[in-house]
Amino acid sequence: MIPREIFKKVRRIEIRTRRLVNDLFSGEYHSTFKGQGMEFEDVREYSPGDDVRLIDWNVTARTGAPYIKKFKEERELTVVLLVDASSSGRFGTHEKYKEELAAELCALLAFSAIKNNDKVGLIIFTDTIEKFIPPQKGKAHVLRLIREILFFTPERTKTDIAGALEFFAKVTKRKSVVFLISDFLSEDYHTALRIANKKHDVVAVKITDPRELEFGNYGLMELEDAETGEVMIVDTGSAEFRRQFAAEADDANSQLERSLKMIDLDFIQIRTDQSYIVPLIQFFKMREKRH
Repeated sequence: MIPREIFKKVRRIEIRTRRLVNDLFSGEYHSTFKGQGMEFEDVREYSPGDDVRLIDWNVTARTGAPYIKKFKEERELTVVLLVDASSSGRFGTHEKYKEELAAELCALLAFSAIKNNDKVGLIIFTDTIEKFIPPQKGKAHVLRLIREILFFTPERTKTDIAGALEFFAKVTKRKSVVFLISDFLSEDYHTALRIANKKHDVVAVKITDPRELEFGNYGLMELEDAETGEVMIVDTGSAEFRRQFAAEADDANSQLERSLKMIDLDFIQIRTDQSYIVPLIQFFKMREKRH
């Protein structure tokens, strides 16, 4: 039986994200992510201006009049949520931890998918594969995914994006839309991303907390790396330290953005102190124009 507090939290996310899907995102999602091909539907008589390459010669020969093939978009998609559950996700200095924001984003994407009759799957990873739920349809399935993302307890603390992508490639044969949701505190994953994006439609979603971008003046602070356990003392009262920290964070983000652009991979940046609605709508609008 699901504990009452878990049920209430999942229910709150369901209500919020379903409202956003109904009001804002369903049409955007449908327009952004096209089907995987065209499926034969019927034939009709040829009209001047029709593409002669679509003539159905068998029907034409049988009827004595030219007919062309009609096609419809094969709408059904497979969406896979590839979610980083490493320890750095259990961090946040505003209303939500990064992992809670990830769960809400996944709910929004999953409800958008099932509203369009698409399948949704989930891979939770750290530096190993923690959980795999194959793609399915339906509200009950989506609610299960949300529960898993919110309340799953991973065995490991570190991050291996390349390993997660390699596992995804093994278990997913059909071309899929992949949302890779992470803070991207990992190394040596760009080759795996490039390979995955050649076969699939990969979207990188980076979740960041403002404290990871800059520090205020809080004096001496003890900081612990959530993934490695390394502890260090820093002097946030030093203007030089704050300047260097902000510069390094900005440089790392710029490098990530450039490297993803080089492999033609879409990139969405989400912050725990800002609404995710605007960057998501901007992404959908940009994709719709491009495709």
